Amino acid sequence: MCRCVNMQICKWNKMKKIKYIFLLITYNLLLVTCLQAQDLHFSQFFNNPLITNPANTGFIPDADYRIGASYRNQYSSIMAVPYKTMSIFGDAQVFRDKLENGWLGLGGVILRDVAGSGSLTSTKAYASIAYHQMLGNSSLLSAGFNVGWVNKRIDQTKLKFPDQFDGKFFDNTIPTSVTLSNNNVSYFDVQAGMNYAYFPTENIYLNAGYSIHHVNRPLESFIDASADTTRVAMRHIGFLNAILKLNDNIIINPNAYFTTQAKASELVLGMNAAYNLSGNGEQQLIGGLYYRLGDAVVPMVGFELKNVRFTFSYDVTTSSLHNFNSYRGASEFNILNKGFYNDYNGNKRETLCPSF
Repeated sequence: MCRCVNMQICKWNKMKKIKYIFLLITYNLLLVTCLQAQDLHFSQFFNNPLITNPANTGFIPDADYRIGASYRNQYSSIMAVPYKTMSIFGDAQVFRDKLENGWLGLGGVILRDVAGSGSLTSTKAYASIAYHQMLGNSSLLSAGFNVGWVNKRIDQTKLKFPDQFDGKFFDNTIPTSVTLSNNNVSYFDVQAGMNYAYFPTENIYLNAGYSIHHVNRPLESFIDASADTTRVAMRHIGFLNAILKLNDNIIINPNAYFTTQAKASELVLGMNAAYNLSGNGEQQLIGGLYYRLGDAVVPMVGFELKNVRFTFSYDVTTSSLHNFNSYRGASEFNILNKGFYNDYNGNKRETLCPSF
């Protein structure tokens, strides 16, 4: 009986080892050959407006300007060095007193992503502009675009390939037949999008948007920079959003997000809510729950203090990946600050969406 158990344990360990070898090989091949498959993304897409849609630049219904930053840590339980994605953005409304029933939005965003052991590092910087036009007293139409610079670099000495397996381990000192013609890639990138908002009463705000990313389809490859097949696929993003004030203490924010690029797609549905802890809304408690179809459940908590909002979310893996990820997914932090250029009579200016 004991021998049988030991044989089963040995067999299980061997199968587990083979699975990890397979994952490692697949991971490295994906890095080298399929880097254009999907863009960087955040679960808190609503807190990264300029990444979602350039028409969101200056599209700030409850303030004149905003500054935000996000940090995402992913695959910490199966990678020696987890994926780390960071972003910082800022945007503002300008020329509100010079354009009749409209304004311009100006902004910028910087992203950085380090994918496992520092092998693949992405840096992106975009400048963004949008125009916003009021349509009557209860709707708003916006259009915008951004132009940016993207750099991706890879350290081949930190990668391991199938022909570097010595029978027991992967040894990157063993010569490999895989060679990269370029370890550093840079290119310009263009996005464009539109938004529409409808706010019939002071307690209801609805909006929808659509954007196309990588309009210019830039070339991106570490192997063959001239091959047309290495062009970055266009990415399409659509979202629906609502802000509804239920009473003096509760505002809910249901939203939906869908994106598709090449053969990959993502659908996120959910809602967050804010509970007023003070009479003027300067202190709020925030909670939410989202579901990424076929992938993860994403609970969110946070608080707001004097127009500075802190939120934390955690992706609880529900897909088959949880077999290797121990049900652990990605943690994400966000900080967002909104404000007005000036106040009227010591009070906040009127906003287009429900507020406390």
